Amino acid sequence: MALPLKSPIEPMLASTAAELPAGDWLFEPKWDGFRCVVFRDGDEIILQSRTGRPLNRYFPEVVRRLAEVLPEQIVLDGELVVARGGRLDFDALGERIHPADSRVRMLAEATPAEFLAFDLLALGSRDLLGAPLHERRELLIELGSTGQAARLRVTPATTDPDTAMTWFDLFEGAGLDGIVCKLLDGAYTPGRRTMIKLKHERTADCVVAGLRWHAKTEPGTSVGSLLLGLYDERRTLHHVGVVGAFTAAVRRSLADDLADLRVTDADEHPWLGDRPVDGQRLPGGESRWRKANTDWVALRPERVVEVAYDHTEGAQPARFRHTARFRRWRPDRDPASCRYDQLDEPVRYDLAAVLAGEVRPQASR
Repeated sequence: MALPLKSPIEPMLASTAAELPAGDWLFEPKWDGFRCVVFRDGDEIILQSRTGRPLNRYFPEVVRRLAEVLPEQIVLDGELVVARGGRLDFDALGERIHPADSRVRMLAEATPAEFLAFDLLALGSRDLLGAPLHERRELLIELGSTGQAARLRVTPATTDPDTAMTWFDLFEGAGLDGIVCKLLDGAYTPGRRTMIKLKHERTADCVVAGLRWHAKTEPGTSVGSLLLGLYDERRTLHHVGVVGAFTAAVRRSLADDLADLRVTDADEHPWLGDRPVDGQRLPGGESRWRKANTDWVALRPERVVEVAYDHTEGAQPARFRHTARFRRWRPDRDPASCRYDQLDEPVRYDLAAVLAGEVRPQASR
């Protein structure tokens, strides 16, 4: 009996919306982790990333656990997550992608990951891509309630919009991203955005303290992104992220509008020269994802911009997880007033309750 699906498969994707759709939908918590499609064919298990690359070497503990709980032939869609302190920890998950085997083994013990299943794509010789979601979900629930597979984590789900919105409000405190909506009668559509996602969005007023030129144009003629800063209680300015995705006309206009703010003396900018202080978050730092990068232009921190963001990450001082979205300039704001204390922090919530699909009383901050 041959497994009907082979890796790589493009996972089904989602488009962003501002509210829940009307109709017959299944609503699930949106996990903040690495998308992962799992293939098991006998002794072979493949953890496939969203981009089609194997993840096995980075998550050996997940491979071992799935070998214990999964049937001999199955394909699952789901998410790899790491939990610490009762909430999801995306930073800890990102640290698991490391080139050194010794480091991978150590982190597998220190910050073990877990696979959360939310769709069943094949079982035995049966290809389920064309089956309606409600049928795939029923088979997944049945699978996750019997035998060794009862140890498989299956994401909670509901068809009730009110419950979904309660989850949307509460579960963020456990580190989740929002809500994913799937048509109950829908087939699994690899690579297509046939799901809908609702994500948390907030706004913040940030200091514009630098820029990067647009990579496809002559430096000095078109702005690619603006570097954002926020002050802490010590009045130290930290780099918190970037705002970009401007039209070509706006990029050119920004190059002219911000020209007078360019800093020529390193001593005049809090991120240059000898000015940075211990613990200050700076742009262009080195990480395993990229080498040290200082190809940015410092600007006097005099302009304020309002941006939208979903949530933050990292130990304090935190940064925006994703590229922020431009909302408007704030000429009425004093740059010194752009502080971390304006950022919303969700109320803490018990991750175990999310996994069980329960709504418990809110914990204190």
